Amino acid sequence: MPTTKIKRGYRKTRYVLYKETLIDYKEHFWSFLGSFVGIGLIAYSQSQQFSHQDVIYLIGSFGASSVLVYGIIESPFSQPRNLIGGHLISAFIGVTVHLLFPDTIYIAAPLAVSLSIVLMQITKTLHPPGGATALIAIIGTQKIKDLGYWYVLSPVLTGVLILFFTALIFNNMTSSRKYPTHSTYHKRYHKFIKRLRRNN
Repeated sequence: MPTTKIKRGYRKTRYVLYKETLIDYKEHFWSFLGSFVGIGLIAYSQSQQFSHQDVIYLIGSFGASSVLVYGIIESPFSQPRNLIGGHLISAFIGVTVHLLFPDTIYIAAPLAVSLSIVLMQITKTLHPPGGATALIAIIGTQKIKDLGYWYVLSPVLTGVLILFFTALIFNNMTSSRKYPTHSTYHKRYHKFIKRLRRNN
């Protein structure tokens, strides 16, 4: 009996390790392409509107969001409600906390992150990079701090919408990927593509 359990456990472990180490080139290709275009569009907007020193559109939390919305598209954290809502709530809290405690970083930084986590939990918009968005409002450059509540609209909302629309396009280009995971958008997208091909 113990030998059978050990053999079964060994088979399961081997299967899990095998599945986890498989390389899915198509999946990696679409993850790369989506994230490249998404971050590229934000960086392009940055280069067109601001000087090299004023890093406004391109904030660090967008890199973490890209991992989720292009690399782990089935995750609840990657869904549009979480992506958009999580960033906006966190940005708003980050700016508010900075205005309340402008000179005490040891209070402002942990308070902004902690409050944003709790509010994301309450609103069911938990998105891990949101914590970084809140923190950037506290520790970012003076240019970011000077934006005040405009930080919520740009760079945060602008950048998040670019990531979202890019994810809608690239995560639905193949039948094996579907984003958002619980929607009819994927089917409508492929019907539209088939109609275009028939008309050409």
